[in-house]
Amino acid sequence: MLKKRDLNDCQSLYELMVHPDVFPFVRHKAHSYEEFLFVTKQTMEAEDHGEIISRTILDEWGNPIGTINLFDVQDHAGFLGTWLGKPFHGKGYNQIAKEAFFNELFFELNIERIFMRIRKINIRSIKAAEKLPYAVLANETHKALYDEINQHEDVYDLYEIPKDLYTLYYLRHEQDVQEDHQLKEA
Repeated sequence: MLKKRDLNDCQSLYELMVHPDVFPFVRHKAHSYEEFLFVTKQTMEAEDHGEIISRTILDEWGNPIGTINLFDVQDHAGFLGTWLGKPFHGKGYNQIAKEAFFNELFFELNIERIFMRIRKINIRSIKAAEKLPYAVLANETHKALYDEINQHEDVYDLYEIPKDLYTLYYLRHEQDVQEDHQLKEA
């Protein structure tokens, strides 16, 4: 479902990224394939320096369909950025990719909190964030950060995914899966 970024995926990802329903919501925009290659190389180098964690989202056949990233990594926290190609919207890939990414971040890479900066006009992303049982609106609880991301204009809502809430969700979900499996065996 996820893999480290690879230049071999750039052509497919670029074609998906430039769709008008996707492009406005991509953090690192590229206006040409060559620029996308350059941005991907920079992303891979930034990951080597611990500034970003970036993965390619794959479909069930191993084809690249989007990216998921933790930007501005510092003090065991960072900002989530994710996009999927338009043909893959509404098919469950986003949820699966996020859970795989969060498991890696929290349980393998020592991240303590993930922030999501979502444009108030991006109704699709706001609804997706509000469906996450481990995400909380953080406009008030992290007021300084909220003010910083909206310093020029009130554009974004701030959501937080703390490790403890995600861990609780994960443990409950795993218990439900095990109980369901035991019931099917009985």
